[in-house]
Amino acid sequence: MSAKYEIPLWKKAPFIRILLPFLTGIIIRYYFEPPYYLILPFGGITAFIYFIFSIIPLAYRYSFKWVQGVSISLIIFFAGMLTVLQKDVRNDSNWFGHLYNDSSSLIIKVNEPLIEKEKSFKAEGRVEKIIKNGTGKNVTGKILLYFSKEDLMQLPKYGDKILISGGLQLIKNAGNPGGFNYSRYMAFQQTFYQVFLKQNKFVLLNLHNENALYSFIYNARRKVINILQEFVKGNKKVTGIAEALLIGYKEDLDKDVVQAYSNTGVVHIIAISGMHLGLIYAVLLWIFLRLPLIKKSTAIRVVTILTCLWLFSLITGGSASVLRSAVMFTCILIGKEFFKQSSIYNSIAASAFLLLCYDPFLLWDVGFQLSYCAVVGIVWLQKPIQNLFYSKHKPLQYLWQMCSVTIAAQVLTLPICIYYFHQIPTFFLLTNLICVPLSTVILFAEILLIFLSSISVIGSLLGKFIYVLTWFMNFIIDKCNNLPLSLIDRIYATPTTTAVLYLFVFAAVAGLLQFNKKLIMISLLFFSFFIGIWSYGKINLIQQKKIIIYNVSRHTAIDFVAADKYFFLGDEEFKTDGALQNFNLKPARISLQVNQNRDTLKSIQHSKILWQFYSKKIMIIDTTLSFASIQNKIKVDVLLITKNANVDISDITSFVMPRCIVFDASNSLWKIAQWKKQCSFLHLSYFTTAEQGAFVLDVK
Repeated sequence: MSAKYEIPLWKKAPFIRILLPFLTGIIIRYYFEPPYYLILPFGGITAFIYFIFSIIPLAYRYSFKWVQGVSISLIIFFAGMLTVLQKDVRNDSNWFGHLYNDSSSLIIKVNEPLIEKEKSFKAEGRVEKIIKNGTGKNVTGKILLYFSKEDLMQLPKYGDKILISGGLQLIKNAGNPGGFNYSRYMAFQQTFYQVFLKQNKFVLLNLHNENALYSFIYNARRKVINILQEFVKGNKKVTGIAEALLIGYKEDLDKDVVQAYSNTGVVHIIAISGMHLGLIYAVLLWIFLRLPLIKKSTAIRVVTILTCLWLFSLITGGSASVLRSAVMFTCILIGKEFFKQSSIYNSIAASAFLLLCYDPFLLWDVGFQLSYCAVVGIVWLQKPIQNLFYSKHKPLQYLWQMCSVTIAAQVLTLPICIYYFHQIPTFFLLTNLICVPLSTVILFAEILLIFLSSISVIGSLLGKFIYVLTWFMNFIIDKCNNLPLSLIDRIYATPTTTAVLYLFVFAAVAGLLQFNKKLIMISLLFFSFFIGIWSYGKINLIQQKKIIIYNVSRHTAIDFVAADKYFFLGDEEFKTDGALQNFNLKPARISLQVNQNRDTLKSIQHSKILWQFYSKKIMIIDTTLSFASIQNKIKVDVLLITKNANVDISDITSFVMPRCIVFDASNSLWKIAQWKKQCSFLHLSYFTTAEQGAFVLDVK
């Protein structure tokens, strides 16, 4: 009886009905880019229809009540579009990118403390003024600043202003197949330009302007990092994890350790997320419910808890991930404390709506997607999964409760993880059961250390305690990562397969929860559709034949791809430096679904500098060569020049007839510029990987 009259979810959670058209508007605007002159009139017409509907007699309104619902949804839909337009700084007439040219000078405020990189210092800058022809104009816009380590210079600090003249570069992708779309990522941060500065390329102005709140945040972060480095010392891998776990500081993280955490399904531990805020919220709630004054006042309790949560969020750096979690917890806490009958789904939808109003581009943030999928999964599925097993023994029941949380979160995040990371950690349940409680103890020990660090004896003991636990957690992760079959890797996934997989998951889970045979049959239909799309994609990949010359700074890297195998030709560093290979080459190999062939592919033939792959010939020149012994011109499809070879294009073409000359990123830019001029003079086709991305030649 109760199920028959149960209130539908969209009535218990009205924010879902607001969120869905808003999301649709954001997506339509981003992918199809309808202009202002279409959005505003149609939005205005919709608003006018809603106004007319609201003033007609009540009887007519009841008969046509669907008009009200449709018009409200359309208004919210157009609002989503306008939010994207408003957030995109390129639509601002004062954006410096509209006015900048190579003769312009810019006054830039350093907007954060400098971060040390391998060969430079990096910081975000905010352009405040552009100077052209002696005239200054106030402008807006962000820019990435890189300061060279090669010169001894006075580096600016947060709040300082510098003057630069020219030298700006558009932020570009490496352009390697399957690679991370860095330019799009930075565009979502509203940053489109970068500049590399040596000592003589900027002037440090006698101006300083810093925000008091941000100064407090940066100083607090620096203080926390100094305390951790002072007391949790002895192993950089341990210290890096301790810093990341407490405040999300990632600059000291070891890349191999991060990869191990990712491979074992616990990378969320070292990324400040809802888990961290949830733990702090639970402890704060436990404390405040026992304090006489606070426990009696809901308002004081909520304000105090939220103040602590937001203060922690800001000290961790106020990154998108932690602010997202803070907003989510704020909505959930307010809904729970002040609106007892409020649906948790309504609070989740409200937090997502508020975040997207602030920044609609968060929709494409991987952390945003994973956070909300995990939270919805836990709210929807944790109880049903927990109810599958019951034990009278409390430790066993608590253990199963932890398992149910992990499984519930994994169900809805798995398709996204497969799409972005192309892997499934098989021991995620085991590693989460061990590392989540362990990281919880470490987290609170670190918080205690921050407050008691002035007492050197206690600080030293806490530091050693944190070090031992963090080292042990790293040890467990490393051992699990090295277990056989610990990772199912290189899984084929596309946006289409991911969407269909989600349809299958939702239909299957809903069908099982409701014992609905129709939903289960529909889920099987979606699964069959998924298998069909996946198989079609795999069949196409089996027929592929390619030569890929990658764009890797200061390196030469070539893959010969045939079906599901590849043969690598390039620098030896790729065999010894796992990070170099994983970042530059692995994404392409995953997207192409290929594995290395230990033996040379039978289709490859080579002699010295000439390689033949099926019908295609590629000549590779990395040094000065003598062509005196060549009697007839050699016809090649690709002539690859690498390593700043001391050659002249006109000399080479006297003996070689290339269809295309490729200059890879192992060459200096000034050298490439010379060769390009020679190619243009000789009317030769050329390709520069540093400017155009990877060179991909399909072989037929």
